[in-house]
Amino acid sequence: MNTKRILIIGGPGTGKSTLITALEAQGHTCFHEISRQVTAAAQKKGIEQLFLTQPLLFSELLLEGRIQQFKDAEALDVNYAFYDRGIPDVAAYMNYTGDEYPDMFREACKNHTYDVAFMLAPWKEIYEQDNERYESFEQAEKIQHYLISAYESYQYNLIDVPFGTVSERVSFILNTLKNH
Repeated sequence: MNTKRILIIGGPGTGKSTLITALEAQGHTCFHEISRQVTAAAQKKGIEQLFLTQPLLFSELLLEGRIQQFKDAEALDVNYAFYDRGIPDVAAYMNYTGDEYPDMFREACKNHTYDVAFMLAPWKEIYEQDNERYESFEQAEKIQHYLISAYESYQYNLIDVPFGTVSERVSFILNTLKNH
């Protein structure tokens, strides 16, 4: 079976992980965001915010993990595999910080393309900061612009997911995929 890779993307705190969890609860195959794992592993080593102190190392670890998630879908026998963020997110965040990164980041974005990308917009009413999410809501809005720019530069047609309950958003995604 040719599994379609479906992205759920957007800035921090837009509800991506909540949607991935809801899709998974319905029996869909989902790949969870790995940045919290990378951040938590660094914190155990005494590095409070690896993304802030060593952005290239952090991004290389994310890139490696997201490429692995992409490859893991090759062995699946399902219609859809949903991803909480994709490979171009790594480049978008590096662009946001203004840090340089090697061409392998751009090559990874070109060589690992997803079939459909759903974009979640910043939503102040649900936004929360925590140990791993250090950005303010205003920073999340700026990051959103970098995400849109990055994905569009790799020719993605972003599908905006409307605000609504988790159930409404999941239904929107699944109904859109039926017609895609």
